Amino acid sequence: MHLIKMVKKWELTKNQEKRFNMSRLQEQYKSEISKNLYSKLNCNNIHEVPKISKIVLNIGLGEAKDDTKVIDKAQEELSLIAGQKAVKTKAKKAIAGFKIREGMPLGVSVTLRNKIMYEFLDRLINIAIPRIRDFRGLKPNSFDGNGNYSFGIKEQIIFPEINYDNIDKVRGLNITICTTAKNNEDGLELLKNFNMPFKGNETI
Repeated sequence: MHLIKMVKKWELTKNQEKRFNMSRLQEQYKSEISKNLYSKLNCNNIHEVPKISKIVLNIGLGEAKDDTKVIDKAQEELSLIAGQKAVKTKAKKAIAGFKIREGMPLGVSVTLRNKIMYEFLDRLINIAIPRIRDFRGLKPNSFDGNGNYSFGIKEQIIFPEINYDNIDKVRGLNITICTTAKNNEDGLELLKNFNMPFKGNETI
């Protein structure tokens, strides 16, 4: 009897640790969003419910070929925004007409998964996007046909991690939210459940 109590206490502790290690949106997906999608999308089993698999952030920097310091600054800023260290992306081949050598750094990128991905998504939806000037909603027709959604941010300064006084210039970034959705419609429904602010009257 004492052993059974110990096992139950251990299981309870492990469950509490799991919840503690989940972000707010991650827990919301598991407890609410996945159930809503299961019903609305008429899934046959829980494995068919779409989810976000990763979020990719990248900044293209053509001017880096003339000033390598631009890459370092962009890498620093993207790392702050993402909460994870960004890596430099390099040219796969030389382009003589543009004075680009193979292996030359031309941008920065970072791929987010699991808890840190949900934490970024939470900040993006609830803090950064509302700070966009004259924002009128995201276009729902920017899916790729496989449930993945991409859009651009014009100014990195909408993110609270960026101090305007410390930037070298205002620059934008691209964000791709990759999902396991079978099609654009399911991908849109998934992101809507996270309260992504899409325009109301446009179709995908």
